[in-house]
Amino acid sequence: MTPVLLSLSALLAASAWAAPAAGAAPQADRPTAVPSGWEAVDGTELPGIAQHTDARQAPLAAGDGVSTTAEEPDLLAVQSVRNGKYVATEKTYPAPNTGVLRARSAEYAGSWEGFALEWDETTGTVALKSLANDRYVAVEKNFTGSAQNVLRARSTSVGGWERFYLYYHEELGRWAFQSTLNGLFVTMENSYSGSLQYALRARSATISGSWEEFKLYGLGA
Repeated sequence: MTPVLLSLSALLAASAWAAPAAGAAPQADRPTAVPSGWEAVDGTELPGIAQHTDARQAPLAAGDGVSTTAEEPDLLAVQSVRNGKYVATEKTYPAPNTGVLRARSAEYAGSWEGFALEWDETTGTVALKSLANDRYVAVEKNFTGSAQNVLRARSTSVGGWERFYLYYHEELGRWAFQSTLNGLFVTMENSYSGSLQYALRARSATISGSWEEFKLYGLGA
């Protein structure tokens, strides 16, 4: 599989997929924790995973073609806005942190930074499945201390622990994930040190800025 950075303008011209229209989710339906400008992504309007950037990392720029075929599930890479790093699955970490997600890679280098996005129409949520270990990402609500609510790719099936609401900000071209388990938004822990530096945790009550914001890149076949 060759990763391809999807240009937003090219995607909209070549594909039936499009970014959510402004106002896709009525203002009255937006939770109080969701700031203005952020819209819940509906399955019927689930956008192609794309983000235009002038500073493309080499692995993501391999090839200029755009696939017009929507894959089920959609394959993507996740980049933290806070530190500009790609999210990786730490599958070699010892227990209990095996499979922890961290925004620590300078570029997409392979399956460690790859995820499959699966939409569930019944719940209106998405699940992320790591390509590194073929496990679904769960929120570790029962962990304690600095690891509480950390994201780990460790589940073989999807339940409340593995489901997220997906939000999109059209003007910013950024995305946010809200855990259905605890109602909190996924945050990149930029100020952590040690093995959990840059770990992803579902711990923010609102989308306050770059800590909770991500860019999504499609991986072409």
